[in-house]
Amino acid sequence: MVTAAAIDDSSLQLTFVLFLTVVVITLFTALLTAPQRDEISEFYLGNRAMSPLRNGLAMCGDYLSAATLLGSTGLVALTGYDGLMYLGGTTVAWMMVLLLIAEPLHRTGKFTLGDTVALRLPRQQRPVRVALAVCILAITTLYLVAQLVGSVALLTQFTGVPSGTTRTLCVVVIGTFVILYASLGGMPGATVIQIIKAVMLIVGVLFTAGWVLHRFDWNPNALLERAAERSGTGVTFLEPGLRYGGTVSNKLDFLSLELAIVLGLAALPHVLMRLLAPRSSSVLRSSVLWAIGLVGAACFGAGILGLGATALLGRDTILDTDRTGNASVLLLAHELGGSVLTALLTCLAYLTLLAVAVGLTLAAASSLAHDLYSEVIRKGRASETEELTVARLSGAVIGILGMLLALVAWGANTATLAFLAFAIAASAILPTIIYTLFWRRFSAKGALLSLYGGLLCSVLLAVFSPVVSSAPASFYPEADFAWFPLQNPGIVSIPVGFLLGWLGTVLDKGPAEEAGTHEEFEVRMLVGADD
Repeated sequence: MVTAAAIDDSSLQLTFVLFLTVVVITLFTALLTAPQRDEISEFYLGNRAMSPLRNGLAMCGDYLSAATLLGSTGLVALTGYDGLMYLGGTTVAWMMVLLLIAEPLHRTGKFTLGDTVALRLPRQQRPVRVALAVCILAITTLYLVAQLVGSVALLTQFTGVPSGTTRTLCVVVIGTFVILYASLGGMPGATVIQIIKAVMLIVGVLFTAGWVLHRFDWNPNALLERAAERSGTGVTFLEPGLRYGGTVSNKLDFLSLELAIVLGLAALPHVLMRLLAPRSSSVLRSSVLWAIGLVGAACFGAGILGLGATALLGRDTILDTDRTGNASVLLLAHELGGSVLTALLTCLAYLTLLAVAVGLTLAAASSLAHDLYSEVIRKGRASETEELTVARLSGAVIGILGMLLALVAWGANTATLAFLAFAIAASAILPTIIYTLFWRRFSAKGALLSLYGGLLCSVLLAVFSPVVSSAPASFYPEADFAWFPLQNPGIVSIPVGFLLGWLGTVLDKGPAEEAGTHEEFEVRMLVGADD
């Protein structure tokens, strides 16, 4: 029987050496490729001459978080079919990006989403830019805290519950690297670590998945049968409903989570920023197709790892080590390859946390510097040098804020924080994007109601849900004020965000935009300036 003690000190030491080696190499490369001139376009968008494959790898690296390697694998290991459905939703979400918003947003954007809205609503852009900056800061901070808390949770697999000093050191080290990559390297620096991380993650996951299949003579049926047998639930393990079945509340929770994932991806700030980086819409289209294939491969591998963990270790062993299932991939690695494979996958998990955190910090810093400072406070009169300085400082401030919040909320469920960020993105930012691109009558009042209303609705429903109180895994398990029964608010907050955007526009009696504004925007959206 493999226990937490089997993930021994040698694995931790080897992980530290591997992680430090990769970070030193990538940080040195990031600094070499960092913007050498005070040009904000280079800091925000990087090298726009990259091939579709490299862009696709960067998109894949920007999106795939440690939740894919640890959380998704654990979900499959414990819940079987329901976990595989969650992984399927991740791939479908990228189809949403490709078919609906990628090219229109690329053609109408410049550096941030605020630039697209400003092109569509030029006379009323400033209050909308402020609202966008607030929502982006909320989303990126939640997601950043989830990554930093995840670094502590990963450490507990080796050391047990860490001391306060150990937690602080872990968060500060990871957070400092995040600030260096984002503030000094900009988009070129972020791209370096995201491409390297994507290649290592996909190769590592598929290699380990191949090792699992080799143990079952490359027979998927044998793997499934063994997983069902050792799950303790029999054939139910391969049928829907093990986690999200039974009560109506459980089924609605699954639907709410899938809606947040599928719709939220299209509105995550760091993903939106990455969509603006390719030099043309044709390159963007090919890049997203590469990203879909690469993300799909990673999710396919994660599914095999989850089934393999149950088949080789047994569900009870995984639960005895970690009730969340996050340790399943590390236990599987130790079963297959001992300390070496455990260290390699742990290093991948830390590198994944770091890369996603860098993308989030850069997106937040760009919005604060470009939308809030340059366009609202300085009213477009800030020099490039001034804006670039503010962007670098913003990256440092956001990184420090994330570290402080992570230390306060270190025991929080990382998946819950991440899924709440998805729900806010889908409830506040996605309606604004859709209406801006495709609704002729859309007004600034509709945008403001959608942004602030979607944000407020998501947060309030989360506060009054079992995430915060009334459940053993809640932030405050002893308290009970959870009148909203679902873990994820998306099924309610997303329709509310769209409804408020429509209502605000219909009730808006203010002066309309200048004649021809929408026609010019529509031509730009369909034809573009550089295609």
